[in-house]
Amino acid sequence: MKITIASALCALCAAFAATPAAATGQYPEKAVKLVIPFTPGGSNDVLARVIAQELSAKWEQPVIAENKPGAAGNIGAELVARSQADGYTLLIAANNVMSVNPVMYRQNFDPAEDFAPITLLGTVPVVLVVNPSVPAKSLQELVSYAKAHPGSLNYASSGAGSPQHLSAELFNSVVGISMTHIPYKGAAPATADLLAGQVHVLFAPLNSVLPHIQAGKLRALALGSKDRSALLPGVPTIAESGYPSYESDIWVGLVAPVGTPAGVLQKINQDTRAVLTKPSVKKSLSEQGIEAKTSTPEEFRELAAQDLKRWGQVIKHAGISAESR
Repeated sequence: MKITIASALCALCAAFAATPAAATGQYPEKAVKLVIPFTPGGSNDVLARVIAQELSAKWEQPVIAENKPGAAGNIGAELVARSQADGYTLLIAANNVMSVNPVMYRQNFDPAEDFAPITLLGTVPVVLVVNPSVPAKSLQELVSYAKAHPGSLNYASSGAGSPQHLSAELFNSVVGISMTHIPYKGAAPATADLLAGQVHVLFAPLNSVLPHIQAGKLRALALGSKDRSALLPGVPTIAESGYPSYESDIWVGLVAPVGTPAGVLQKINQDTRAVLTKPSVKKSLSEQGIEAKTSTPEEFRELAAQDLKRWGQVIKHAGISAESR
């Protein structure tokens, strides 16, 4: 009898132990939501919709991309942070949400503590563009002009703490110049005034200004990324132009609420990485100025932590706050 009871207990324990694995193996059993914490049309939105379409086909379940903009991405991010940790609500996490907002804003959540990283999704180069009226046809000429005419150049951004703002302030610090910040309520009006010659300089996501560069309406002087872009092969990086410590690009990743089962996270990681390595997907994203990139959860966590430290230093050095003007 003892042997029978012991055997039954062992079988029961084994059944319980097998349950999470079995559940993980069945994921997903219903629709999965990808929350985009920004308005439609940007890099985050493009990546989310490509991934949603590909994963829907792979999983044979609906994967729904849903925009929840507001508060520099914090509204959508908090919604996911407070969601059930079951793998059915995920966040398209841009670098500002993970590595800038925690320094800039008072938040009701902590990205480092409340999210489980899954994978990096892609990067977008930041390009330094000027209005053609600016008397500089290279990065070196721009720096020389700024030093010879202190206070004469200004730069646009889509707001305090935006990638455009931080990229420019990092540039000011690295090259030793001082350009005046002109913040706008969004990238569209900032770009419009740059095209009109109301402002001189903009550090912009490459995909957002590429048509204007190709049309000759804006002049690209350098890229903030480590490597040149295949879309602008003749434009050097800031690093190779004499400032090797400079690096600024925009990255987008995928995270889930902390506590999501490890097996579910692993499956999402594996399947998302498989999707992003498809030649057709890489080509489609590349044509839109986005380079598909993936990572392990640990690599993504380290990237976010490093950027939090780096941009935190830039924000402190430049005295930037959410109310900066």
